[in-house]
Amino acid sequence: MFFLFFLLVPLIEIACFVVIGNAIGLWPTLAGVVLTALIGSLVIRLQGLSLLNEMRSTVGRGQLPDRALAEAMMIGFAGLLLLLPGYFSDLIGILLLIPPVRSAIYAFLKSRVTVVTTTTGAGPGFTQRRVDDGTIDLDSDEWRPR
Repeated sequence: MFFLFFLLVPLIEIACFVVIGNAIGLWPTLAGVVLTALIGSLVIRLQGLSLLNEMRSTVGRGQLPDRALAEAMMIGFAGLLLLLPGYFSDLIGILLLIPPVRSAIYAFLKSRVTVVTTTTGAGPGFTQRRVDDGTIDLDSDEWRPR
């Protein structure tokens, strides 16, 4: 699967360069790649700062900033794609910068991923894992009889 991905993406990028280069010329094609990289880096900076503030407020309320972390990862991936030369990668990167697209991807991933939180107890090495039914799962070295 990854082999096919790494084979197809460069071929798609080359095809996009050829088609766009034939339509608008060499220099405008290259200028478009540079321009999308610059615009993408500015958008990533603005959206990244916004997400950082959202994560701080979520952690301040004592909640896990799961959505903000997922969006930050998508924005970081979008930045990587926008910095890579190519119109196909720019298209995917721009799509990842659109909040409704990120929300749809987050909803898709959230329905398929289960997050288990681990809390730290009173002593060193003491951890407890909470299961949804109220059960606390401890290892044998994490409890003692009364």
